Amino acid sequence: MTIKAITFRKDGFYGQPFAFGGEDGPEKFDPNVRYRGALTNYLIDTGDEVILVDTGLPAGTPEESPDEKTPAFTGRDVGTYMSQFAALGYKPEQVTKILLTHKHADHSGELKSFPNAKIYVNADEVAADELKGLANLVPVAFTDGAYYNFPACQKIRDGIYFIKAKGHTNGNSIVIVELDGLFYMIHGDITYVDEALYANKLSVVYDDKAAARETLDRVREFIRNHPTVYVSTHTPQGYENLEAKRVMDLDHPVETIFEEYDFSAIKASGKYVCSVCGYVYDPAEHDGTAFDDLPENWKCPRCKQPKERFNRA
Repeated sequence: MTIKAITFRKDGFYGQPFAFGGEDGPEKFDPNVRYRGALTNYLIDTGDEVILVDTGLPAGTPEESPDEKTPAFTGRDVGTYMSQFAALGYKPEQVTKILLTHKHADHSGELKSFPNAKIYVNADEVAADELKGLANLVPVAFTDGAYYNFPACQKIRDGIYFIKAKGHTNGNSIVIVELDGLFYMIHGDITYVDEALYANKLSVVYDDKAAARETLDRVREFIRNHPTVYVSTHTPQGYENLEAKRVMDLDHPVETIFEEYDFSAIKASGKYVCSVCGYVYDPAEHDGTAFDDLPENWKCPRCKQPKERFNRA
C-alpha cells in the first residue's frame, strides 16, 4: 500500500490571525506572520484498489489576487486537480472509493469526475449543497466503535479507517492509514498549518467551536501516543511530512519556514473567491454589483462565512 500526494496549488499563505485566532480572536495575532500554503489531496493505492481522500477544487476555479490584508491565500495553480491526478499515472475509472473529509469545494470539487467510485461521507453532511446531484454517495454512520481515543469510526478495509471528527464542519472526518508501523493521519482542515497543531490553536473557520476544540485535543492526544505522520491539505508540510515519513513530535516542532510574499504586479479581475469553500463571486452574475458594494453583513451563499473571508481573484 502506498500514499501519494496530488498537489494542485502551491506558493500560498495563511496569516497567523486566520490560522491561530479561532479561540483567542484573530486580533491577538500578528497579520504580518504568514505561514506557507498549498492545496494537496491524497491517493491511497492498496494494490487492488485506488482510494482518494478528497478531490480538489473544481476545474476553472480562478486563482486569488492577494494583497497585504489578505488573511488566507490558497496559492497558484500547479495544474487542475484532474491533471495532477492523471500525472500520477491513474485514470478516473480506476478509483473505487473516495473518502470525503468534508463538503467544502477545495475537498469535494471533482467528485463528479469519478463515475465508478463510491463516495463515503459523514451522514450528517450528505445534504450539503456541494454534494447535490451525486448518486453514488455512501452515508457513513460510524458504526464500528472507537478507534483508540476517537469515539466513532468506520473501517473501510484493513489498515484504513474513516473517523468522525466534527468541528471544522458538522460532518468533518479524518482518515487514518496504518502502514509499516506508522499512522498516517490524512485530514482536511483540523489545522490549516502544522504550526497551529504544535501551538494548539484553532483556525477561525469552524461550524462548532467546542467540537473543533475537542477534535484537536483528540488529535494531539493520538499523536502523543502513536507514531503519526500528519498529512495536511493546506500546507506544503502535508506532502513534505508524507515524503519524509516524518513522525510528529509536539514538543519539538519542525522549524517554521515563513512565507515572504511579493504583492507587486497583482492584477484583480473584479471577481472574489471564498478562502474557505471556494465560492466565486462574479459581479456579472449579480447585476454588476461590485464585491466592495455588498453590505458588510453579506455572507458567502455556500458556506455562510463573512465577507472578510473572500480574496480578490
